Amino acid sequence: MNAAQMTRRQLFGRASAGIGTAALASLLGEGRALTAPHFAPKAKRVIYLFMHGGPSQLDLFDHKPGLQKLHGQEFPASVLGDQRLTGMTSGQKSKPVTASMFRFQQHGQSGAWMSELLPHMGRVADEMCIIRSMHTEAINHDPGVTLLQTGHQQPGRPSFGAWASYGLGSENASLPAFVVLISRGSAARPADPLYARLWGSGFLPSNHQGVSFRSSGDPVLYLSNPPGLSAATRRDELDVIQALNRKQLAQQLDPEIETRISQYEMAYRMQSSVPDLSSLKDESAATFEAYGPQSRVPGSFAANCLLARRMAESGVRFIQLYHRGWDQHYNLPSDLRLQCGDIDQPCAALITDLKQRGLLDDTLIIWGGEFGRTTFSQGKLEPTNYGRDHHGRCFTMWLAGGGVKPGLQYGETDDFCFNVARDPVHVHDLNATLLHQLGIDHERLTYRAEGRDFRLTDVHGRVLKGLLA
Repeated sequence: MNAAQMTRRQLFGRASAGIGTAALASLLGEGRALTAPHFAPKAKRVIYLFMHGGPSQLDLFDHKPGLQKLHGQEFPASVLGDQRLTGMTSGQKSKPVTASMFRFQQHGQSGAWMSELLPHMGRVADEMCIIRSMHTEAINHDPGVTLLQTGHQQPGRPSFGAWASYGLGSENASLPAFVVLISRGSAARPADPLYARLWGSGFLPSNHQGVSFRSSGDPVLYLSNPPGLSAATRRDELDVIQALNRKQLAQQLDPEIETRISQYEMAYRMQSSVPDLSSLKDESAATFEAYGPQSRVPGSFAANCLLARRMAESGVRFIQLYHRGWDQHYNLPSDLRLQCGDIDQPCAALITDLKQRGLLDDTLIIWGGEFGRTTFSQGKLEPTNYGRDHHGRCFTMWLAGGGVKPGLQYGETDDFCFNVARDPVHVHDLNATLLHQLGIDHERLTYRAEGRDFRLTDVHGRVLKGLLA
């Protein structure tokens, strides 16, 4: 094989004897985490409560009493404009204005309006920073989730948690920096698919990908040794594998081999750390009562919120919860009630629990989905039933802790809850602001791949100083 036929890796491998120790260290350093913030962080860790499917802002947080007078009338073409609609409503001849059937009231000193479906969150309203002016270009689930989680609608880029792991590393050497927990909502509807690439590392070294915890069996796949394999034998096996990997590393100078070595060692340490972390047997009866009866059910959203608090205490950097079932094209009133029953009390309890333990100030909580829902109904509008289609032009998310302003309502939508009227917040702006709270300049957190520098916010994003305490 001549030099022209060699790959870059093969060329370096053949020439490794002459590169020298300094050059080797430089090459291996390409894939390592930065492990230091750019400036003093307000938040040390993130708990991301992702409501997969797109919760209806109009029925939960964005109170529009004026729509009651227009209920059932045709949605104005002047407001609709030339906005993209999904194939589910683009050809729908009639688009009747659909006011929320739920009562709203103000909560706390901040006077935040919330739906009757969220009484527990109402009691912690003064801890929340509610953003009512989120917007995104995506109008379908997969590109919407992918954009919010990775900064791009097309798959293949690192997730937010992977960027956080790469940028800051882990606080606990015996636990992964990035953990994923998934729950299924009570609404009896098909769940939109969740792909593992949403918590993947993309082109970052693979040790930064999220580790998915399970609700039954081993918390993490293959955590236990196979029958007949003792801990001592397992340790001997890993030592042999490590020696072989280090020999290959010296020959090929591939940073991914070093990642593989570290992952083997992490998996070994997790065999003792994860079972203790995932067991809730030492939690008090009062704690279970605070999070609600479902907190005793493994794999429920409530149990995952309690587990997220334990992970935050133990030094896990980024904890991602996915709760599925919010895609309410039909039967919204009944299904939304069920979904809120899943999440209302646990979300409020998580905020309160972290605050009581002195962890809320440096833990950043994020709540929201990939987009919102339309003001007009999808399909026929019935007296006590309606559905709503996807809507990316305005939706609501909220933050708590981690140095954001508590008791703040940021941004505003128009009278139809269809367009942003004041202080728009794009997905890239949100991600830039979240990274800022972690002490990271979103323009400086980059990784070179395929001949260019990539970042979470692509070439966009601005830090929203108005959200920060």
